[in-house]
Amino acid sequence: MNLSALRKRLEPLLRRIFHLYWRLARGMTLGVRGVVLDADGKVFLIHHTYVTGWQLPGGGVEAGETILEALKRELMEEGRIEVLAEPELHGLFFNSHVSRRDHVAIYVVREFRQDRMPGPNREISACGFFAVDALPADTTEGTRRRIAEVLQNETIIATWR
Repeated sequence: MNLSALRKRLEPLLRRIFHLYWRLARGMTLGVRGVVLDADGKVFLIHHTYVTGWQLPGGGVEAGETILEALKRELMEEGRIEVLAEPELHGLFFNSHVSRRDHVAIYVVREFRQDRMPGPNREISACGFFAVDALPADTTEGTRRRIAEVLQNETIIATWR
């Protein structure tokens, strides 16, 4: 058997092995964040204990979970926010600056219920609703950009930066 024939037989096997390796080594590469706007036009932000700056609530999509299920779970965990109506998709972003995920879906949540504001815990040091023109000084650049896009009614299906 010549080298070319051997290579043709091995390449599909090697691709499968490397594909499996990358799936195991880089799990949860999809994230979701929510732009939660109350009736007064204030936006809900969180401050994590492990990163600096105020951000939109959200997190990773778990195995076997849809993006909307993940959004609802994250909003409940981080802000005790129950989504009452179907959120609208703002955009799908590929950018390590948005989060550590490869792809992040951003949804706008306008109809929700919050029984009480959660207190600090091991993941969230603070959270609250803020007027858009009075966001905390250390609100991340990506969070400011997404809020501005939503308020300008821009829908972005995908972006690569």
